[in-house]
Amino acid sequence: MSEPAKAGILHRLRARFGWLDHVIRAYQRFDERNGSFFAAGMTYYTIFALFPLLMVGFAAVGFALSREPELLGKIDDHIRSAVGTDLGRQLVDLVNSAIRARASVGVIGLTTAAWAGLSWMSHLRAALTEMWWKQHVDSPGFVRTKLSDLLAILWMFLVILVTLALSALGHTAPMEAVLRWLGIPEFSVFDWIFRGISILVSVLVAWLLFTWTIGRLPRESVSLVASMRAGLMAAIGFELFKQVASIYLQVVLRSPAGATFGPVLGLMVFAYITAYLVLFCTAWAATASEDPRAKTVDPPAPAIIAPRVQLDEGLRTRQTLTAIAAGAIGALAFSRLTRWTR
Repeated sequence: MSEPAKAGILHRLRARFGWLDHVIRAYQRFDERNGSFFAAGMTYYTIFALFPLLMVGFAAVGFALSREPELLGKIDDHIRSAVGTDLGRQLVDLVNSAIRARASVGVIGLTTAAWAGLSWMSHLRAALTEMWWKQHVDSPGFVRTKLSDLLAILWMFLVILVTLALSALGHTAPMEAVLRWLGIPEFSVFDWIFRGISILVSVLVAWLLFTWTIGRLPRESVSLVASMRAGLMAAIGFELFKQVASIYLQVVLRSPAGATFGPVLGLMVFAYITAYLVLFCTAWAATASEDPRAKTVDPPAPAIIAPRVQLDEGLRTRQTLTAIAAGAIGALAFSRLTRWTR
């Protein structure tokens, strides 16, 4: 008789450490639901949505400069002084023509930004829903879906504004200004304290944003508690990634080629890692309540013993007559057989 196969080291570690088993199950869910594919798609739509937003920003700057002719004249003088005569004149003409076309640029930018934003939100919500649910979620209709996505964009814009405001309050510059206003001398220890407070505020702000994204953007209601835990994990990972990205930019921007292509590549990597992190944490939240070891097994239903008692009332009258007739026929046949044999 062969002995049962011994469990591998990974199975033993998963059986011993619940968090490791949870991470592996989350990654399996993330991989089965094509999380990397969704993250790549989100990166594409994120980069694509930036260009119309830049057009809108450029149009807003054009409207502001059109009302400040003195500031526009100073900008033209700076361009002419910094660049040669011919090239400077061409740049000034380009700036002035762009300002004159601010209305058309703004309309095109807003239209394209609305379309790109709805596509971005639709794919983000589809990816988050796929990480949460196994079955296909029925669509309420094209118009209702787009209205829901538009409302989600407005809510996300509001949440981002709140997070940016909180992040600005946690920055070191306002704290240093408060110290100068209070007349407190600057010490090096304050730099470390302010930096720690800034990182803590950034994590809390990112926690708010990621919790709302994971828990409220899917097209079906999900667990808020699990979303908060996943949002905290995503916020910590996002802050670590930001620190690494800042070091990357400092190293890359030192060379001319890095200064040219580094920000673009960095933006693409930043968008992909952020989308990957959010989707993985969503899969982690979705598998938080699926640990088979955490599920209680219901006891079986109580056994009901019901013996059946059947009384033997003996042979009935018909059965008795049938038995007598069968016996008589058998005796008659036996007697005839013995006579023939003689």
